[in-house]
Amino acid sequence: MPEPTVRSHPEEPPVPAGTGAGTGTGTDATAPAPPDGVGAVPVEPAAPARPRRGRGAHRRRRERTRGLWEDAWHDLRRNPVFGVSALLILFLLVIAVWPESIATRDPLSCDLGRALDGPAPGHWFGFDAQGCDVYTRTVHGARASIAVAVCATLGTALIGGALGGPAGFFGGWADGVLSRVTDVFFGIPMVLGGLVFLAMVRADGIWPVVWVIVALGWPQTARIARGSALAVRQNDFVQAARALGAGSGRILLRHVLPNAVAPVIVVMTIALGTYVALEATLSFLGIGLRPPTVSWGVAISDASDGMQFRNAPHILLYPAAALSVTVLAFIMLGDAVRDALDPKLR
Repeated sequence: MPEPTVRSHPEEPPVPAGTGAGTGTGTDATAPAPPDGVGAVPVEPAAPARPRRGRGAHRRRRERTRGLWEDAWHDLRRNPVFGVSALLILFLLVIAVWPESIATRDPLSCDLGRALDGPAPGHWFGFDAQGCDVYTRTVHGARASIAVAVCATLGTALIGGALGGPAGFFGGWADGVLSRVTDVFFGIPMVLGGLVFLAMVRADGIWPVVWVIVALGWPQTARIARGSALAVRQNDFVQAARALGAGSGRILLRHVLPNAVAPVIVVMTIALGTYVALEATLSFLGIGLRPPTVSWGVAISDASDGMQFRNAPHILLYPAAALSVTVLAFIMLGDAVRDALDPKLR
């Protein structure tokens, strides 16, 4: 007698032919539903879809975490004025350091037989009144003019920042003394003071001009550094550092000066162009750089004779154009840096 078959669940009713059960075809509307709890597979509810974070979200998160200098660099890279001025200044710095790269002739080699001659092949800017190549002297003149401006800017930034920053932070009698001293220096015109001091110092080279500019220019930097330190010391993070027990020296070096240096950088960038023009002015008046030093101011001074300019205008136009482009490039760079570092202009 055959053994009975054991079923794991009650027998299901037969499915009429043509319904397509088990094949996934046909209509299942006439098929009876299985009993509750029998043959049913539990289905978990689908989890809600998490929003995808694209590149925009990561970019916004990075922008929120950028500091002052990173944010300023981000703005400068998108500023075409900064790009043009930076390329011009880079080119000027290269020819100031290596003028032989684009002008192989000796700037002191002159031929009186070719004095005041116009442009010629191999001598694109012509010759000056001494028969010297104007192109070579214009290229080599960038070294002295830019060297004076860079050294004077560094000197005024160091002296003015070292005096103005601590005076604005600590206040008291030191701040009062610094304010009165700077008021005295502000009463001395820059060109007039340079004429007086350089007339007493009969020394060649660029250093007398540099020291005179530093001596007359540091009060402006000190006044700006003092005002910036006064504004920064009122911020909440300075008060929090003081409440946590940080000393005055640590607060000044770690918190105040790094946040107060931005206005000084802006002013010094613009001062580079101002000092280039000031050196040219003093040299044009015959009291700044003197021959045989080659500079744009000396070249403009040599070409200042009216008769020579009417007969050969190129001896004045090319050095003056180089001077103007240099001053304009530094001023444009200073404006771009100011717009990037000043939060009120964003």
